Amino acid sequence: QVQLVESGGGLVQAGGSLRLSCAASGSGFSINVMGWYRQAPGSQRELVAAITSGGSTNYADSVKGRFTISRDNAKNTVYLQMNSLKPEDTAVYYCNYHDVRNIHYWGQGTQVTVSS
Repeated sequence: QVQLVESGGGLVQAGGSLRLSCAASGSGFSINVMGWYRQAPGSQRELVAAITSGGSTNYADSVKGRFTISRDNAKNTVYLQMNSLKPEDTAVYYCNYHDVRNIHYWGQGTQVTVSS
């Protein structure tokens, strides 16, 4: 089992910044992928960004150049720095972990609201 605890969501004006954090604990593997997904009301959950334990990253086209994902393997923590936020970024953001077992674990979700 892997537990994920998120923090850092909130309300921000358009053009502002937020930083999300997600700390993982439990019985995981050192080789893994951690990432952030988001789900807006009435929409499907979508990938925002992901990073492997080796540091390779992947971003949704809609956030490229504005969001940066990073991780601290020593702390089992992944971060999402979100800059130049837009109202369409408003969603519940979920931390995700999976490894060679291909079992996905999810955080509880954190609300990000961007006002225009």
